[in-house]
Amino acid sequence: MNIKSLLLGSAAALIAVSGARAADAVTVAEPEPAEYVKICDVYGAGYFYIPGTETCLRIGGYVRYDIGVGDAGSFDGVNHVPDHQGDGTHSTYYKNTRFTLKTWTGQETELGTLKTYTETRFNYGNSSGDFLNQNASNADDWQGRNKSLSLRFAWIQLGGLRVGKDDTAFDTFIGYAGNVIQDTLVPYGGQESNVVQYYFDAGSGFSGLISLEEGAGKVGTIDSYVPHVVGGLKYKGDWGAVTGVVAYDSNYEEVAGKVRLDVNVSKELTLFVMGGYGTDDNLNDNASNVIDASSRGFYKQWGGNWAIWGGGTYKFNDKTAFNAQISYDEWKNLAVAANVAYTVVPGFTVTAEVDYLNAGKFDDADFNNWTKANKKSSLGGILRFQRNF
Repeated sequence: MNIKSLLLGSAAALIAVSGARAADAVTVAEPEPAEYVKICDVYGAGYFYIPGTETCLRIGGYVRYDIGVGDAGSFDGVNHVPDHQGDGTHSTYYKNTRFTLKTWTGQETELGTLKTYTETRFNYGNSSGDFLNQNASNADDWQGRNKSLSLRFAWIQLGGLRVGKDDTAFDTFIGYAGNVIQDTLVPYGGQESNVVQYYFDAGSGFSGLISLEEGAGKVGTIDSYVPHVVGGLKYKGDWGAVTGVVAYDSNYEEVAGKVRLDVNVSKELTLFVMGGYGTDDNLNDNASNVIDASSRGFYKQWGGNWAIWGGGTYKFNDKTAFNAQISYDEWKNLAVAANVAYTVVPGFTVTAEVDYLNAGKFDDADFNNWTKANKKSSLGGILRFQRNF
């Protein structure tokens, strides 16, 4: 056998083996194209499409840290805490840390926009108040602890129809009160409730709603199939807005209403004034009522028949704002709250507030102590750190 024949034979053998191996080779499947999250800008910033659906989702919330000092009646203080070694009592800080998780969804349908909103709050800290009575049910609330996990909001809305857990329309539709932390030293109405609501937009700045509500708490939760009813009308323009709400309390068969005026004085200054009036014959009838309201119902929570709130916001610049609120009711409760809010960096704001309450009927036998004040005049302050995301 010559060298040429040997080389040809070796080449043929290599070709045969290579062909056999090629026949046994494993075919690797092409990877599926990755489905990246798509931005949804229909409902504003922060939304994205849930993969495989036409639903847009936004996730957000905040982390907050509050430090309060002063008198219990201002909602800022923790008073008469027992000394661990038996040396009387002391005042200490009110502190609360909160983590709030929020979700929003939106989707366009043939019946209008389908939306949801949820807000869940986690709290750790102590509670403001006076703890002189160590036999009270809340005697240990000056102690730091995991205080509450609460579902604050959880509602579904299709077009103008909203159902689920919300704040009462008596507050949401008119806009609560001012941009201060302790805005309820003179209260302006109940908040949490299951609701069935319908919002309508009449055009040209006019809107309205009707809300059927369950209420909350011992005094506020309905005791029959008859719901509380809230109705509201609003006119809004570039200059500001005029809003009115009226509520029927089905438990005590009383009526309360509020009217609010908001004015955009300038780019820097906005002002508001709000007045409330409510009937209270049945709310005052503790002799006949099985559940005493002592003049404060779910909607008319202020003292007496009438109350007024006023205040505003002045923006010094993009970072700094001054907020103030003054409130007063027929029981001569006078409250003042003022703060400066400073945005350190976008999403992180520090607010320093001073609060004052003069409880007008403090020395009277029929005094209904809303803030649990331990003296006629209460003064306190609170410092808040909040990171929104």
